[in-house]
Amino acid sequence: MPTNPPGPTPPAPTRQPVVPRQPGLPLGRATRGPLHMVGNAHIDAVWLWPWQEGYQEARATFRSAVQRIEEYPEFVFTCDSIGYLAWVEEHDPELFADLRRLVRAGRFEIVGGWWVEPDCNLPGGEGFVRHALYSQRFLADRFGVMASIGCNVDPFGQNATIPQLLAKSGMDSYAFMRPQPHEAALPGPTFWWHAADGSRVLTYRIPHEYCSPEGYLGTHVTKALAQLPHTTEPLMCFYGVGNHGGGPTRANIESIIDLDRSDQYPRLLFSTVRSFFDAAAEAGDALPEYVGEIQPHGVGCYSAHSGIKKLIRQTEHALQAAEKWAAIADVVAGMPRVTDQLEHAWRQVLLNHFHDTAAGTALPSAYDDARDQLGEARAIAARLHNQAVQSISHRIGIPEEERMTPLAVFNPHPWPVRTTVEVEFGAALGLGAIVAVDDAGQRRPVQVARSSTLTGTRRRLLVPVELPPLGYEVYRMYPDPATTAGPDVAEPDGDTVLENGHLRVVVDPETGWLASLRHRATDVELVDDRAAGRGHAVVLDDPTDTWGHGVVSYRDVIGAFTPVSVQRTESGPVRQAVRVRSTYGASTLTEEFVLAADVPYVEVRVTIDWHERLRMLKLRFPTGLAEVTATHSIPYGHIERLPNGHEVVSHSWVDVSGTLAGRPAGLSVLNDAKYGGDVVDGEIGITALRSPAYAWHAPRPLPADGDYEVMDQGVQRFTYRLLPHAGDWRTAGTVRAAAELDQQPVALLESYHDGALPRRQSFAAVGDADNVLVTVVKRAEENVDAFVVRGYETAGLPATATIELPFLGRTVTAEFGPHEIKTLLVPRHPAMPVVETDLLERPVSPVTGATADTGPSADTGPSADTGPSADTGPSADTGDRAAPVPGSPA
Repeated sequence: MPTNPPGPTPPAPTRQPVVPRQPGLPLGRATRGPLHMVGNAHIDAVWLWPWQEGYQEARATFRSAVQRIEEYPEFVFTCDSIGYLAWVEEHDPELFADLRRLVRAGRFEIVGGWWVEPDCNLPGGEGFVRHALYSQRFLADRFGVMASIGCNVDPFGQNATIPQLLAKSGMDSYAFMRPQPHEAALPGPTFWWHAADGSRVLTYRIPHEYCSPEGYLGTHVTKALAQLPHTTEPLMCFYGVGNHGGGPTRANIESIIDLDRSDQYPRLLFSTVRSFFDAAAEAGDALPEYVGEIQPHGVGCYSAHSGIKKLIRQTEHALQAAEKWAAIADVVAGMPRVTDQLEHAWRQVLLNHFHDTAAGTALPSAYDDARDQLGEARAIAARLHNQAVQSISHRIGIPEEERMTPLAVFNPHPWPVRTTVEVEFGAALGLGAIVAVDDAGQRRPVQVARSSTLTGTRRRLLVPVELPPLGYEVYRMYPDPATTAGPDVAEPDGDTVLENGHLRVVVDPETGWLASLRHRATDVELVDDRAAGRGHAVVLDDPTDTWGHGVVSYRDVIGAFTPVSVQRTESGPVRQAVRVRSTYGASTLTEEFVLAADVPYVEVRVTIDWHERLRMLKLRFPTGLAEVTATHSIPYGHIERLPNGHEVVSHSWVDVSGTLAGRPAGLSVLNDAKYGGDVVDGEIGITALRSPAYAWHAPRPLPADGDYEVMDQGVQRFTYRLLPHAGDWRTAGTVRAAAELDQQPVALLESYHDGALPRRQSFAAVGDADNVLVTVVKRAEENVDAFVVRGYETAGLPATATIELPFLGRTVTAEFGPHEIKTLLVPRHPAMPVVETDLLERPVSPVTGATADTGPSADTGPSADTGPSADTGPSADTGDRAAPVPGSPA
């Protein structure tokens, strides 16, 4: 965002010779500081300009910094985004060589350790990990150093997991600016910031602004000092022309020399962020402490531009799923190493985590570029995912059988998953009823639904499946002449009741929302009748700018969607569905309520065709809960917040837990694309969309003629699930349920062929600890003979997790502290020790493990890229050695 209006560059003052400080200075300046002056140039890769312009500006800024360094022997420049260094390496090798030289000389400081300054709320947990993993590896390889300080001066709020993410990727300190003092109170500018797991980093909130005018810095320094305490402890001030880059000017540097002569100011030092934190750390534990998130700033950013947020969420999970299957296919099918392709795809995601992109505050054209860049990453993920599952599936033994069509279904999660998969079939199975038979010989009904095409004989089949952990099962599909295929809808349109063994759901035709959501196990009714008049799909007035500056909550309801039709769309043994169509103004909303057999949640598939301006759509979920605790998902963790109606950021789930009629009960709302929302007492609100003007920053007024483009116009789709429960979200399995929505099983039509793999197989599973969520199984970056397993503790409780890895013939036991993210390096060779690493895959300590011959009882093919094993850290007693998995290197 701009901090100073553009204008002509004032003439630089005549440079005066540096005069050594004399003893006997007035006592006034000895009562404050010193003030570490950090020369930098914040560069917005994308904002009011396209990324190509940011690309060029990075080169121009660094060239200017080199010139200032050569002119002023006391000047040091600080850079905080590693991706910009990669851009310079890509197109200006001469400048890159200068930067390497100046880094070695200590004149060009690299901080940040992340690819760009991302939005610090919206990326997923693994997205933040990859910022550090790829950035720190880049620095180590090109510069021989790694960043020791995190630095995000411009993003719009700080999530509570950041200290752990930094501490486990080699960074001990953190500098940020937003939220500013008028938005969030902190114990001081310098403090120890703790994550929930106990990790801490020394943290500093930059005063006033991260950049400065082009000329004299007297006003800039004065305003910074006005936000800082009167103390003799070290303080820090950033300066340099920024946003569109530029960096410190000659006038900036000359003015610091001049200001340092005045006893009106503390001692001004040309300094680095590292020097400041080293000086600040001398106070040690005497510094104040802070635990939790640092919010809010720009709450409208949680929802602005729905499209980019959905693309980021989908791409992150597509890459994680592709990595899992590529790692497994490496061992069981000889798939070549694809880490370089995955890193390229992840870098595209990291670039689009940039705060003005992910937050929705950039120009419209920026989102055309983002769509293409994330589309490339998703295409890479899809191609590698398909290559991996196809290569595994090809090795499954599927004997030929008359009138049988095999369907291989792959579960990306290391726990069993029960769900319904949808597949489109041609006429191979005929037009009658169909039955699916699992590996144990159990018959399962298959429901026929309307195909996505109106041409030909293709049909959409709904197949209920129960899948092994991170594995697959082959279902044999047969025509079923014993059963008559019924119509898609077997009930009259007036029937709006959906029920299974877990839930009874009643859709109210008058309101378009639920008249009842009853949890059968406890006979608790979640729907609050008292809230019915407030509406479910409510429209709010939203005259705020793109960021939502000056806003804490959105409450100005001006209307609600009104149902125009309620139709029963599916009724059968696999699932039931009711579709509600509603309208408001020129907009339409379709919500299809889907209840599958034997699942504990109701799924709602949403299609919005939105044509409102300066409005917001919220979907509200009222309950009758009392004594409510509101819990929100955040990157690799969760946080409790007051249910006070404030607009907050959440990831894939929000939960309200409390009591109903004196009994514990609750409701989790899961989603696959949204981040903004609120909780008022027992009522959850999900912000479905906003329609502010693009890149509109108050107080600049909008054109009176209305000739400007607004966001989120037209059709968009997303899915949410309602998960009622007794107890709280921990016992409901909310975290795993949300992960299942974000990464869904994949069904693959197969053919007959020989193969040594069985028709049902698990490759990885987590036992003994439902509160440990393993999110990553992938090839190691450096060690070509090792794999990485990463997970985190989800409930705030210590856990001992038994992680079974049959595809490697190993079982590992790992201790997780509350809220802890843990990474394990697992060598392919079963005799080598498993080692815990940091997020950069550097060894930390040995881990208890045991080998076990639990892999596929078949030749799993040649291994790929299995050169000499790298040093995996200190050895550990990993239990008795057993026979290796057949087909893996012995």
